[in-house]
Amino acid sequence: MCRSGRAPLGSAESQAAVGTEPAAQASELALERAFPALAGKLPRVVCTRLPTRVHRLDRLGPACGASELWIKRDDESGTRYGGNKPRKLELLLGAARARGKRSVLTFGGIGTNHGLATAIYAREHGLRTILFLLWQPVTQKVLRGLLECHALGAELHYAESVSGLVTRALWRCALGLARRDLPYVIPTGGSSPLGTLGYVSAALELKEQVGAGLLPPPDWIFVPVGTAGTVAGLGLGCRLGGLPARVTGVLATDILPPTPAKVARLANRAYGLLRRLGGELPQVRMYAEDFLLLRDFVGPGYGVPTEEARRARRNIEELEGIRAETTYTAKCLAALCALAGTPPFRGSRILYWHTYSAVDPSAWLGRLPGYRELPREFHPFFEGEIVSE
Repeated sequence: MCRSGRAPLGSAESQAAVGTEPAAQASELALERAFPALAGKLPRVVCTRLPTRVHRLDRLGPACGASELWIKRDDESGTRYGGNKPRKLELLLGAARARGKRSVLTFGGIGTNHGLATAIYAREHGLRTILFLLWQPVTQKVLRGLLECHALGAELHYAESVSGLVTRALWRCALGLARRDLPYVIPTGGSSPLGTLGYVSAALELKEQVGAGLLPPPDWIFVPVGTAGTVAGLGLGCRLGGLPARVTGVLATDILPPTPAKVARLANRAYGLLRRLGGELPQVRMYAEDFLLLRDFVGPGYGVPTEEARRARRNIEELEGIRAETTYTAKCLAALCALAGTPPFRGSRILYWHTYSAVDPSAWLGRLPGYRELPREFHPFFEGEIVSE
């Protein structure tokens, strides 16, 4: 159910952050508990099961040379699909609903977890999904994701370049406008100021868990980085909540990779949105130097597995029984394990923020369609070479 605000605000995104129903569940978000003046002013459709748990990695920590290693289990964040997408999507889809939209449009690689999560939760909340996709290395997981998106009713489009993708998306928006069905556009990864607030709230949730004695305050937080909304939100949330942890992002993409300056700008735009929503917040400004981005673990490119990532995935699965994948999470784990025993991380308390989904949609989707039911432009991916994960 979408919860409401009380007064119109200046920007288009701020206006989207005002629903039409009473604030019945204001305490579900740590952001609203920390700053009660925000209660009921954020749009939201429920996609999460919060809080996600934290626990120590007693086997993986010593194997990585970490003095003390903890995990935040955002793989368990969602009701239908987990990872770092539901926290953003419940605000973005809430905004789409609040603005009376019937469809959402977003972007990603052909194996996009963000696109799949969007298709799942949009359908659950009465919205259609339009996906514009770019090439990435083809694995069995990528192919399965395409079939799952199609089974969920997503409208799939493919382009061979970023410029081609933008051109086709603009054409599709114009078509929607002509049909009086202009879609609500969600940026890649849900990394808008509004989507970023999902991870501001997540950091404040972590602060509550530290306060409850569920874990000690971490010195470092390691998290994978694609479009920067997660790392920007965590950095801002830690600052607002007074957590001393330094947020360390491990880049998993070489396609328009974010810089620390870009991350800081996104965090500051999210902070500005909170102020416009009426939050009584401490004065904060984020700077590029507040974010450490590690660039040496992408490997040959986005979606291309590295041997270090494969080894890291095996380690966390065999030692801790936690699933990972080689596009994002295992590359982050590879960085953590390579650096945990070196300065400035040696002897520190490290928290690994796990952003993969532990929820397998195939368990409830049932039989998937054959690939020939997809638009013809996707058929070559099923007929060509498949990369080992």
